[in-house]
Order: sequence, then structure tokens, then C-alpha cells
Amino acid sequence: MTYFQRLLVNMLTFISLSVLLPQMVHVRSILMALLASFVLSVLNALIKPILTIISFPLTLVTLGFFSFVINALMLQFTSSFVGAQNFGFSPFGAALLVAILMSIVNMIVTEHYMDKYRE
Repeated sequence: MTYFQRLLVNMLTFISLSVLLPQMVHVRSILMALLASFVLSVLNALIKPILTIISFPLTLVTLGFFSFVINALMLQFTSSFVGAQNFGFSPFGAALLVAILMSIVNMIVTEHYMDKYRE
């Protein structure tokens, strides 16, 4: 899956979740969803590896579930960079739920993409 395809999938996930969970997720426009997807990709490339290394013992103890908390933190950082009035989550639990749902969506899309090339 290319970088732009992943940006598009994340943007569509943000828009879909803002429609399905309007009390928890706020996305002002499609452009803001695209910007949030881009900012999230930059944060995932620069900050997430550092947080993952620092939190490795806790992730190990929780059998990997703490990685969802790290993903939720990345979404909260994205919200603060883009602006909460443009892209945001009500409580931290909403960011955690979105992180879990985004992980599932990305896993399904990546698996579907890989199936096309296995045949």
C-alpha cells in the first residue's frame, strides 16, 4: 500500500467515524481530515518510535495493548496540531476508541491489498 493510499484510507476513516460517532469525533471538513491524516503520518514517523521505545516494558506487560494508548496519544497530538476546532475528540476514551477502530480498518485494508498480490 502506497503512502497516498494510506493517507486516503485514514482520511476516509476520520470522516466515517465523525459521521458514526458525532458526539465523540469532530472533523470540520474533508480538507481538515486530509490535513489530520498527513499530520498523523508525520507524527507517526517522528514521535511514535520514541514513545514506543520508552513504553516498551509497559507494552510488554500489557501484551501489546498499551500500543493502542500510544496510538490514541498520536491522535491527540494530531488534534492539537491541526486545532481542536477543526479536528478533535471529546474525551481521551474517544481517541482510544478511534485508535482501535483505525487499527482494525488499516489491518483489513492492508490484508485485502496483500491478498491481491499473493495470487
